[in-house]
Amino acid sequence: MSYDEALGATLIERGIREKIVLVGVTIPPARADETEAELDELDLLVDTAGADVVARLEQRRDRPDPSTFVGRGKAEELRELCLAVDADTVVFTNDLAPAQQYNLEKLLGRTAIERTAVILDIFAQNAHTLEGRAQVELALLQYRLPRLRRGAKGRLSQQGGGIGTRQGPGETKLETDRRRLTRRIARLQRDLTDLQRNRQLQRRSRSRSGLANVTIVGYTNAGKSTLLNRLTAAGVLVEDRLFATLDPTTRRLSLPGGEPVLLTDTVGFVRRLPHGLVEAFKSTLEVVAEADLLVHVVDASSADPEAQIDAVHAVLGEIHAGDVPELVVFNKADLAPEEARRQVKLHPGSVAISSKTGQGVDDLLTATSDRLRAVAEVIELLVPYDRGDVLAALHREGEVLASEHEDAGIHVRARLSRPSTGRLAEFVVRDATLAGQPAGSRPH
Repeated sequence: MSYDEALGATLIERGIREKIVLVGVTIPPARADETEAELDELDLLVDTAGADVVARLEQRRDRPDPSTFVGRGKAEELRELCLAVDADTVVFTNDLAPAQQYNLEKLLGRTAIERTAVILDIFAQNAHTLEGRAQVELALLQYRLPRLRRGAKGRLSQQGGGIGTRQGPGETKLETDRRRLTRRIARLQRDLTDLQRNRQLQRRSRSRSGLANVTIVGYTNAGKSTLLNRLTAAGVLVEDRLFATLDPTTRRLSLPGGEPVLLTDTVGFVRRLPHGLVEAFKSTLEVVAEADLLVHVVDASSADPEAQIDAVHAVLGEIHAGDVPELVVFNKADLAPEEARRQVKLHPGSVAISSKTGQGVDDLLTATSDRLRAVAEVIELLVPYDRGDVLAALHREGEVLASEHEDAGIHVRARLSRPSTGRLAEFVVRDATLAGQPAGSRPH
């Protein structure tokens, strides 16, 4: 099965916009206002996927109904609503079991999917590189595999076009199709392993440069790519839509003191980012876990910046990047100046900027430089007099704190990044990382 067979034609390509009904169920300990916020976000996701929300339905339950999630009575109410607005698809904010999804579709007479399928659909539309396409296809097929079932006249259901159904036509025999998908998944996993090796070689090459790695993370549509373009003129695609950028982009950046760093933009995060996508994009997201500093971009103009921060931290924990030092940056201060100032007060050490206008960018660069110095190792080296290249590297890649001429060479105390420390290990005479090192540094 090829990538195009797996994804099928997108709604945009077909010139069709589906009519969607959103359903949100509040189950304790969740609150009704949290469900409302999730519905608002799902509305944006559906619009990004190329469809129109025509109605919403909310419900509160103590526990999900095992058969239909919402219960028979509410399912009948949902069916009447779909008929009234001529909806094509129902999308739930909650996760549905395959059996619940199947029962709902029989009862509603139309496709019933969950939020995860919408996010996968958006990723499918925005994947352009070889690795990105393979990652998205893998996540799609792993998501669809347990949901394969035989429809009318032996055909597989949910194989047409539309949100969450970009799998192309199914085969007549369910088991044959399942084996076919399983083989394709195994092939994609092998291909991604090879691509991961290439990415690791690229990272190894960058680490030999001795430059610190700064990675931009944040909620989707927070302005990460705009910030990268503002700082480096990278020319990355910038659109006012969710998940416009999937593939990481790395550029060289000079900080105020002249020290160069590598700045990388990554895929945006979202509440409850589907686990399959996190797994599929693991090799891409490794750049986050291996960074020296995270620049965490937050949309100050959003309805709930704190919720976005929590969502990003949840994903960082899932990819084992929760301990990487971070600098919180409240973006879009031109749209929400009061909120940006309020958030900076609530988060000491953070900065407020506007990637669009350039406001506060100098403060951001200064803060980045200060944070990198705070997390760098302080080491002592003995450099032979005939190794002027090593001295030049120390001044170029780090901060020389003190130097003293001795009989065997020049004794230097310097602050260096991890890559530089490893590369100059033969000249290190004493690890000077002491208890008095600034807070926020991490053990290496």
